[in-house]
Amino acid sequence: MTTTSPVAASPVTAPPRSTEAPWQLQMYAKSLKKRQKVELLMRLLGPVSGKQCLLISGHDNNGAMNHHFRAAGGRWSWGQVYPQGVEEMAAFLGDPVAHVDINHFPFPDGAFDVVIVIDVHEHFADFSGLNREIRRVLAPGGLAIITTPNGDTRLPVALLKRLVGMGPATYGHIVQGYRVRDLEEMFRSVGMRPVASGGYSRFFTELAELLINFGYVKVLARKREHPPVMEGTIAPTSRKELEAVRKEYRVYSLIYPFMYFFSLLDKLIPGRGGYAVAVSARK
Repeated sequence: MTTTSPVAASPVTAPPRSTEAPWQLQMYAKSLKKRQKVELLMRLLGPVSGKQCLLISGHDNNGAMNHHFRAAGGRWSWGQVYPQGVEEMAAFLGDPVAHVDINHFPFPDGAFDVVIVIDVHEHFADFSGLNREIRRVLAPGGLAIITTPNGDTRLPVALLKRLVGMGPATYGHIVQGYRVRDLEEMFRSVGMRPVASGGYSRFFTELAELLINFGYVKVLARKREHPPVMEGTIAPTSRKELEAVRKEYRVYSLIYPFMYFFSLLDKLIPGRGGYAVAVSARK
């Protein structure tokens, strides 16, 4: 489960390093929701130094979030529910990335102190096995965290998404998402005790994200020579997909500061909910 740092090459023979950050980190630096997601998860996690940790993710993760969790400490293992993108993520992280069957994780009982499952539940009609597996691989007293989109269908941007043809199916979802109380009940159903919750991506961030995703799915789709690696993706998930929209991505990079400052208007909204939610629980 532990990772081994690569041996440094000799300064005499090592080729010059590129100063350009990997494409995964470039995209993360210009994201809105992913940065908020990681910030919330870090708060719910607390210190992880010396702990065995597992991150399992679904469609919308290219490895950048993994990179930031690893930098925060702990000994991490990685899993992806879909096989597409596993090799590219493993090459970026320099770690093995397991293809995970949601009904049978390829890890032993009680192997982890922390298990994070990011945006997986909404993709499956039956996730009872997934919840049992989360509990199985957790050590006694271990902490699990689940994130999903918010399942409240009355939220204004959720209504707008359906109106413009960006409903759950566009994102590869079986349902819009789940509310905090739904996730808490999932944990209780497998004998775990919810301990904390939170939300991210409030009205202004979600509206900005909708504009970005709409452009990628509805507008750029007409220009792409090759379909995405994974159906239901709303942003590039591989270098090849990013290169296919490189010109448009440069335009997005120019307007990103304006999108970012627009998203900061979320701070004017009282409360701590959001269009995406997370719940943590103890075994």
